[in-house]
Amino acid sequence: MTTAVDPDNTPIEGTVFTPRQVRLLKVAVVAMGLMILVGLGAVIVGMIYQASKVGKKPVSAAPAAVESGIAEAGALTVPEGSKVTTMALDGNRLAVHLTTPDGGEIAIVDLTTGAVLSRIELRTGKAPAQ
Repeated sequence: MTTAVDPDNTPIEGTVFTPRQVRLLKVAVVAMGLMILVGLGAVIVGMIYQASKVGKKPVSAAPAAVESGIAEAGALTVPEGSKVTTMALDGNRLAVHLTTPDGGEIAIVDLTTGAVLSRIELRTGKAPAQ
């Protein structure tokens, strides 16, 4: 009796791989190489697309102040000789602390309208007894 030897299941001389395994490895290597090339091409196309948009403004672009609900820059009248010491933001209200020759002042500005809502004068001296 002779036994039939399947040439596809016999390891190639000097290796542990069969011809079938070598073919599958070749297919896998080619497929992965193609995937790398396609991915690299996609990255390059994406970079070119992003670079072509640089410097172009959308046609329907609204000013940033209108989009954010903040009014265009208004004017805050500051007394002569005053300096802005600090500013604090809370929601759409801005508190500006001014140091004046007479003491100080806090101006509260509504950022949606640009209007000064109130001015609080800070005086030096004794606090009233409670």
